[in-house]
Amino acid sequence: MSEYYEPQINISSPETHNTMGVIVVLKEKVDGEILRQVVEELRERFPYFYVKVGRRGGGQTTEENRAGGQPTEASKNGLTTEPADLIPIPNDLPMTTRNTWEPIKLNSAESNYHLAAWKYENKRLAFEIDHALTDGAGIMPYIKSAMYLYLSKATGKTFNSEGFRLPGDTIPESETGDPFKDIDFTEVEEPFYQKKPITDFLRLVNEQDYEKRVFYLKLPEEQIMQYCRDKDGSPNVFFSVMLAKAARRYKTNDEKPVTVSICTDRKAILGNHDNYRMFAGDCRLDFPKNRDLTDITKACTIARGQVMLQIQPENALYEIKQMKQMQQTPPAPDISLASICVSYVTGRSFGPLDPYIEEIYVVTALSKITDILCEITCINHSFFIALMQPFSSEEYYNCFLKELDEAGIHYEELSSEPLRICGI
Repeated sequence: MSEYYEPQINISSPETHNTMGVIVVLKEKVDGEILRQVVEELRERFPYFYVKVGRRGGGQTTEENRAGGQPTEASKNGLTTEPADLIPIPNDLPMTTRNTWEPIKLNSAESNYHLAAWKYENKRLAFEIDHALTDGAGIMPYIKSAMYLYLSKATGKTFNSEGFRLPGDTIPESETGDPFKDIDFTEVEEPFYQKKPITDFLRLVNEQDYEKRVFYLKLPEEQIMQYCRDKDGSPNVFFSVMLAKAARRYKTNDEKPVTVSICTDRKAILGNHDNYRMFAGDCRLDFPKNRDLTDITKACTIARGQVMLQIQPENALYEIKQMKQMQQTPPAPDISLASICVSYVTGRSFGPLDPYIEEIYVVTALSKITDILCEITCINHSFFIALMQPFSSEEYYNCFLKELDEAGIHYEELSSEPLRICGI
């Protein structure tokens, strides 16, 4: 049986692909050959991302591994009598780097059976990966290192390497091992407060329109942070309130509460900021129909209070203890949890690389867990939003822009496109 902290690679379904990615827009056109060189050089420093699916248990470990995680004749013929864990194992084949934005399937011949892949198009490039392997906090050091090596080669300049994880560095155990190995969970008790989930909430779907779409926005960091200070908010809370207000505007007559899931990083809450593994949690906000959202300060104060109650270390400790005891597993990708999900990957700078980067976004394959997904990033004194939805209509998106207008928030609409991200 896998350790509790090992990736659960099977958390996907035929309809829902558990993948995520980071998009970086540079100021100059991407050189694909340099990018390919960089991707292979980083294998030494980030071996845990250069993997394929293997099997452990069920009597097929070695043979299944040689098959690149694909079913062998033995397993097809029913000779495997015990269930096997799907685990990541090293993949010596090159990680693919393709000059197209069209998606491919990870864990397939197209991707050399890797669980990650790169792509580029004009000035932008993207890294996409099985979300079971890592989360936004875990993937960003890899992106920063890739940009460091790429821009060093592309510009011929020598940048200060402090803060970057580069080939030749020692890989610390805190980065790859059990992120909570020094914590004694035997005395951990149930936390003082646990929010009860709301199961019947407002849905933001269109039953006649299934074309997933993403909208890209740029907002001034200084104005957003000042607004948060004035309104007792934070970026997560502020955008949660704006998106909830947009939902009310979009579905005025719906009596159900709007629910917002804000992603959290249990590793960081418990003091580990290095580990690459996926230990994302969430806290839930609810906005009942009878709550007046016209007073944004009051709405932010209520929402922030809900957040603070749920992100205490005692909550994270108890959740990890449950995972260790196998009482809690990540939700299946087809279970609906909230109307909207908000995720903010912190880290406002790539240091000396900032002048060469125009935009950065996190994107995630939409699932039934949430209807609207808002991924927030920040670089070069600007917030960047990737607003993803499971339909092509711009009606909800325009409601969100209207809320920003009424709040006096400046924004720049950069682009929109169908959501194209690797499946698995």
